[in-house]
Amino acid sequence: MNDPINGKCWQCCGSELETVDYGRETTCRSCGKPTRVCRNCRWYAPNRPNQCEEPVADRVMDKEKANFCGYFEPTAEIKGKDTQTSQDALRQAAEDLFKS
Repeated sequence: MNDPINGKCWQCCGSELETVDYGRETTCRSCGKPTRVCRNCRWYAPNRPNQCEEPVADRVMDKEKANFCGYFEPTAEIKGKDTQTSQDALRQAAEDLFKS
């Protein structure tokens, strides 16, 4: 029996993650980045103090590094994706349209 899909990787945004993919030392099968990180959490909020909507959660300095936060909940919504990377991707797509 397959585990239900709980979310997507915060880094590559394409790899779907199942319940078993959120272990403390588990990495994304596509890009190799850790999966149990703030950036993959339901409570991650880049615009909030401590970048977390959970007010009593311990502060985590590196939001892209695996941690032991007890409030971690997987999410399918990718928040705070680097806008420069998105702009570069859009620019590249537009340039590709006009290549002969």
